[in-house]
Amino acid sequence: MTTPPTPSALQALPNAGLLRRLAAMLYDSLLVMAVAMAYGGLLLLIQVQVLGRSFAPGEKADMGIFGLLGLIAVICLFFCVFWRRGGQTLGMRAWRLRLVAENGEVPSWGSCLLRTGLAPLSLAAAGLGYLWCLLDQQGSTLHDRISRSRVVLLPKRPKNKRPKKKAS
Repeated sequence: MTTPPTPSALQALPNAGLLRRLAAMLYDSLLVMAVAMAYGGLLLLIQVQVLGRSFAPGEKADMGIFGLLGLIAVICLFFCVFWRRGGQTLGMRAWRLRLVAENGEVPSWGSCLLRTGLAPLSLAAAGLGYLWCLLDQQGSTLHDRISRSRVVLLPKRPKNKRPKKKAS
């Protein structure tokens, strides 16, 4: 087992490139869809079992404004919990990325929440917030700068070299 990197070691790592960030986002989007479907199923279960609502055949269930706000909160919580616990979502882990505060420490709840609000806006604005990293000297996106956090590229782990068994 390896020891976790120190904040100063994390601070020295380079920022992640755009393609790795996008690949991790694609991976995480699949997880977010699963979380959203589970949330929708739970919401429907509550409407039917607890509130006693019935649906006619072919009628669509309506989430309502509170259901939508709850979904946004669940998705934000999904990212914030992953970032606060280990600095990585599953997609980030697969692509060796980690979110850290500017000083290399674990990002604060405020920074994580700010980031979950700004990152979708960076993407929705024709991707300009993400493309910013191609112009920035440190390779930071616009929401990296505003939330005072960084997505760093972790070094490759050394492969375990097991001694070969001798044939007898």
